[in-house]
Amino acid sequence: MKNVAIVILNWNGRKFLEKFLPGVIEHSRNDARIIVADNASQDDSITFLKSHFPEVTIIENDRNYGFADGYNKALEKVNAEYYILLNSDIEVSENWINPIIELMDKDPMIGACQPKIRSYNEPEKFEYAGAAGGFIDKYGYPFCRGRLFQSIEKDKGQYENAIEVFWATGACSFVRATTFHEFGGFDGDFFAHMEEIDFCWRIKNEGYKVMYCPHSTVYHIGGGTLPKVSSRKTYLNFRNNMTLLYKNLTKDRLLKVLIARIFLDGVASVKFLLEGHIPDCCAVIRAHVSFYRTFSKTLAKRKKIHQRKVSNIYQGNIALDYFLKRRKKFSELPPKKF
Repeated sequence: MKNVAIVILNWNGRKFLEKFLPGVIEHSRNDARIIVADNASQDDSITFLKSHFPEVTIIENDRNYGFADGYNKALEKVNAEYYILLNSDIEVSENWINPIIELMDKDPMIGACQPKIRSYNEPEKFEYAGAAGGFIDKYGYPFCRGRLFQSIEKDKGQYENAIEVFWATGACSFVRATTFHEFGGFDGDFFAHMEEIDFCWRIKNEGYKVMYCPHSTVYHIGGGTLPKVSSRKTYLNFRNNMTLLYKNLTKDRLLKVLIARIFLDGVASVKFLLEGHIPDCCAVIRAHVSFYRTFSKTLAKRKKIHQRKVSNIYQGNIALDYFLKRRKKFSELPPKKF
């Protein structure tokens, strides 16, 4: 058996542990150790785990470090060859571990890999957070095979090939432990949202691959910690997106993209305002203020990263393609732009 550790980060998620942990144990007990890393939950998660799942190892963080640093703190205490970072609101399926481990074993340059992510509530469809592998456009907007903005495809077997992608979802990500620690894990300042994209970009800068494996499937509820519509989430997404661009873009692209994003984010804030979503409008403004305020800190991080031209960045504007050109599916995007 490979030295594999499933690490579930929990924060006030007792209801998800009760619902999904039995399935994780059933379909994983022969392939991996199971660990719950608790981010100082205020519910009875720890008591519940100790009384109902004594076979599960518990790591207790002393406070809520968010997704990014919560995993960083926990994984410092986990000795394994592979980590499986698994959200608590995911239902796994039979033989979901081995296909990905076998794929990663064949190529030591695969630093991270994700399974197929389908919706728990609509199992015939892909799920928003990951679908069939993550990509990003040249302006930093993330999207997935199987999901462009709010258009989510049914899984009809159209994405059954294992391919290199740009980012692997944080909802269920297999990560080579040595790679995770070599590059400092997640950026703890992100707190939550897009830290997985930043991590994948950083390891791609060093020549590692990020893969999608269709032979493993999990089912995700989504929005387990923050609701899908949340001004807090809007703030984190816009702030963290600007930060990961500044950290990872090559010098020749950096200024052009940041200027474009200032304009595009301004358009987004006006759109929120006109639609009556005032908290989201304010969140975009606060995100930019925070980015500028921490500019020198981000610059220090950038200087430690080897920026280079990497694969799987879509050389178009995904928003333009989606909203104006009405391209609603990944397969409708022009292949020559990848």
